[in-house]
Amino acid sequence: MTDERAEMSSEELSVEALVEQLTKERDEFKDIALRVQAEFENYRKRSATQLIDDSDRNAGRIVEGLLATLDACEAAISHGVAGVEPIFSSLLTALQKQGLEVLELVDTVFDPSFADAVVHESVDVEGEEQMTETRVVEVLRTGYLWKGRVLRAAMVKVKG
Repeated sequence: MTDERAEMSSEELSVEALVEQLTKERDEFKDIALRVQAEFENYRKRSATQLIDDSDRNAGRIVEGLLATLDACEAAISHGVAGVEPIFSSLLTALQKQGLEVLELVDTVFDPSFADAVVHESVDVEGEEQMTETRVVEVLRTGYLWKGRVLRAAMVKVKG
């Protein structure tokens, strides 16, 4: 009888050890599966973000090609050519719905990330208060943002 008890006892120990080993392996595989699942989710999010960014950049290139048309329309309007303004407004509105923004810079503090200063007007010390900052006084060529990024910096005249 003692042999049977010793045999059962060692069988129980080996079964318990086997169960413990299997549980440990299961936990390891579960951790691996969770890591792979998290990595795949991150990859999916990165891919979706990259696809949107690439699409926005490509659309921005198309819009950049249309800026010459917008410039020509602005020049025609400023010279009093009849019939151009509705076309200009229609094109600009369509582009704005897609993400184009016109930089409105007149009477703002000059920011070189949005504009290139091509003309600098000095301050008349006697006639005006001393200006502490350089301000945009005239836009010579309109600048645009595309989806929050500078598509084309404005060309401006500054004072200060």
